[in-house]
Amino acid sequence: MRNQVEIQTAPAPAASRSRSAAILVGLVVVVTVLIWAGVHNARERRLAMQSLQAQQASRVALIPEAAGKGGAAENPDAPKMQGKVAPGFSLVDLDGKKVSLASFKGKPVLINFWATWCAPCKLEMPWFEEFHQKYASQGLVILGIAADEAGKDVIASTARKLGVTYPVLLKTDEVETAYGGVDYLPESFYVDKTGKVFLETAGMNDDAGGKDEIEANIKKLIAAGGQ
Repeated sequence: MRNQVEIQTAPAPAASRSRSAAILVGLVVVVTVLIWAGVHNARERRLAMQSLQAQQASRVALIPEAAGKGGAAENPDAPKMQGKVAPGFSLVDLDGKKVSLASFKGKPVLINFWATWCAPCKLEMPWFEEFHQKYASQGLVILGIAADEAGKDVIASTARKLGVTYPVLLKTDEVETAYGGVDYLPESFYVDKTGKVFLETAGMNDDAGGKDEIEANIKKLIAAGGQ
């Protein structure tokens, strides 16, 4: 007869089981936090990139032809005409009539270069229309110059949809060159009553302060220069 010895394993102490459970819970918490942090950081990076892209898109719209001039484009904030006499021009409006800058001598004039494909341009043009109505009694003149090749019908349709009633003129290469090339859109030149460029801006701010900034510039323009 074989002698059989029964070996009994003592049950693990309760404290040991508690430590194991605590470690397991801790690991689950750590993994959960790491996953959350990764997702959160990815989301933050995505939102930051989207914000940057939106700022770039609304800040300055580069005219396609400018990209082929070679080298990097100049800083859009660098003034080209500020303090100089605004170059004269005589351009055709959407009704086929000639409009000359000289005919507005002694008045504050805002010249805005825009294009039908330029989203920031179309965002600020209703603001210009509002200011055209608001400050016309103070002599303000706003002239929009369409700086693309879309054709008169497309330009007229776009202006009409935006509710624009101030004069919209068809650009010429000579006018673009005279105003520094107009490599960026929208681009605006604030011409004071003496005929000098009081201020020039390239691009726009599309936040809540963008409209206020334009109106502040218009108020300064109206107050600037003598008769």
